[in-house]
Amino acid sequence: MKVNVRFFAALREAVGTADLAVHTSAGTVGALRDELIARGGPWADALGRGRAVRVALDQVMADEATPLHDGAEVAFFPPVTGG
Repeated sequence: MKVNVRFFAALREAVGTADLAVHTSAGTVGALRDELIARGGPWADALGRGRAVRVALDQVMADEATPLHDGAEVAFFPPVTGG
């Protein structure tokens, strides 16, 4: 399936892109994250399992077990704090 992945704030800077179309066999948001981590280099550094990363699916907050669907928009971003 094809999903559109978006990166925000420090993650966008780390991976060097804001948007990415990905053909994936991942069934969940967590499996997609693992596929991106497997790219190595800045992908593994930015999205690695020890990193605090939030995710949204189709503009709704999601967790790693959330199922993916063809054409989904997946957004990865660092935690944000209010002030």
